[in-house]
Amino acid sequence: MQSSSVLFPVALISAELRGDLSEDIYRLKPGNSPDKSVELALTRLGRAGYEHERGVPLMLIPGSFSNRRFWFSPKGIGLGAYLARAGFDVWIAEMRGHGLSPRNRDYQRNTVSDYVRYDLPAIADFVHELNPQKAHWLGHSLGGIILAGALGGRYLDEAKIASSVLFGSQISRVYWPLKIPLVEWGSRFFLKRFSLLSGSRLKRGPEDEPISLVVESLRWHGLFGRFGDARGDWWAGLAEVRVPVMAVAALGDKQDPAWACEKLLKQFGSPLSEFLCLGKQHGFNSDFGHVEMLISKDAQREVWPLVEQWLRKSPQVAAELHSRVQEAPKIACAE
Repeated sequence: MQSSSVLFPVALISAELRGDLSEDIYRLKPGNSPDKSVELALTRLGRAGYEHERGVPLMLIPGSFSNRRFWFSPKGIGLGAYLARAGFDVWIAEMRGHGLSPRNRDYQRNTVSDYVRYDLPAIADFVHELNPQKAHWLGHSLGGIILAGALGGRYLDEAKIASSVLFGSQISRVYWPLKIPLVEWGSRFFLKRFSLLSGSRLKRGPEDEPISLVVESLRWHGLFGRFGDARGDWWAGLAEVRVPVMAVAALGDKQDPAWACEKLLKQFGSPLSEFLCLGKQHGFNSDFGHVEMLISKDAQREVWPLVEQWLRKSPQVAAELHSRVQEAPKIACAE
C-alpha cells in the first residue's frame, strides 16, 4: 500500500467521475485491532471540478446486509449524492468485510464491538486528517447502532463531531423468549454452528453478515443483557453524550418501531435533539418503511431536504446553547 496518510497505510484504489460527481475510493489498513488483516474501504463523493474544495465533512454508515450503494447508486442517486451536490464533503464508510472492504482473516468473529472500538475511530481520524472540520455522522439501522455505540463508549471524539443522525435505529424492542436464559443460551449455541447469514438468501440485501453479530445481539437482549461490550455500558454512556442528535423513525417500519427509536434518542444527554417521525399522521405523503425512509421518491421530496436543514442548523444552534450555558454562571455572579 502506498501511504497518503501519516496515521497508517492508505491507498487510493479508484478515482472516477460519475456524471456531475467525483468518486474517490480509499482503502485503509489501520492495524489498530487484534486482526491485523483488516482493511477498510472509504468512498468520498464530491462535485466534479470542485474536488479540492472541502465542505463540511459528512460520514455515512450503511446498515446490516448493506454497503455504500445504499447511499449512492451507480446512477448517482441517493442521500449521499444529494448532500455532495449540496456542498458537503461526503464520506461513505464500509465496515470490515462489507462492500469494498475485503473479508478479514477473522471475518466470522466480527462484531459490532469491533466496528465501534476499532473501525469507526480509524475512519474518523483519517477523514479529520484530510478535512479538520467538525463532521456530521449519519447511520441507518445497524449503522446508527454502531454510531450510538461509538458515542456511548467514548470511542469517537465529541470535539470533532458537529451532529449525529440515526435513521431507523433502536435497541429497545423486546424479544420476550430471549429473556428466558435457556432460550437465549440455546439460540447462541445453535447459531454458532453457522459462519454467516446470507443477505441474498434472506432477501435482506446484497451483503452477508457474520453470525457473530447475531450472537452479540442475542446477548444484548437477554435477561441480564445490556447495550455494550465487556469494556463498558454504551447505553449508560449515551447519557453523557452532548453532541446534537436527530432520530428519524417511520410509522411503516415494522423492524425498528418509532417508539423504540425515540427511546434511543431520549437516552442521549444532548441539549439539542430532534425526533422526526415519518407518516401520514405527521403530514407526510405516506407511512414510510425501514428502507423507504431514505430510498424512495417520497424520501427524495420530503425527507432529504429535512435532513439537509438539520445538518445546516444544528451546529449553529448547539453553539448558541453552549454559549448560554457558559454565560449563565457569569450572570449569577454579577448579581
